[in-house]
Amino acid sequence: MLLKGWTKEITRAECRPEAQTVHCIARLEQNIGEVIPYLNAVLGGYTYVKEPPSVTFRSQGKLISVHADHIAINALQDAEEAEKILQWLQREINDAWDKKSETTPSFQAAPRPQVIEILRLLPKTNCKQCGQPTCMVFAAMAAEGGKGAEHCPALSPEAREHLTAYLSRFHFAI
Repeated sequence: MLLKGWTKEITRAECRPEAQTVHCIARLEQNIGEVIPYLNAVLGGYTYVKEPPSVTFRSQGKLISVHADHIAINALQDAEEAEKILQWLQREINDAWDKKSETTPSFQAAPRPQVIEILRLLPKTNCKQCGQPTCMVFAAMAAEGGKGAEHCPALSPEAREHLTAYLSRFHFAI
């Protein structure tokens, strides 16, 4: 087992005290720098930095960055959600480490969803039913992992299925 534990700190953005979300920094008890390219290969990071090693994932509107000595997670509901994600990451990190001889490390970011491809699948009516001012804004948010097909009420069942299939190629589930 590579990652055994952490100490977490939950904060609210000082510049936005009214914010409904919190952020988490988990200081790791072990240095996990060596596993980061393997974790990137397994989970397909949104961004990857070789030196110092780090990988960032986008999922469900959250940014999750894994560094050699800490993990940062934004846009959390509460400390309980942070703990759930940290436990999931611990399993993924330890599993990637245990299977490193079977995995080719990846030093590149995974492909990203394209806003224009998402926009093609949307109704392009700018109806605002999703809460966004335009379909373009919705598409940009979907490309970042903050919106999904289920958030566009104007989509036909067939278009919803196509958009869900397209987005599922880029995002992992926690």
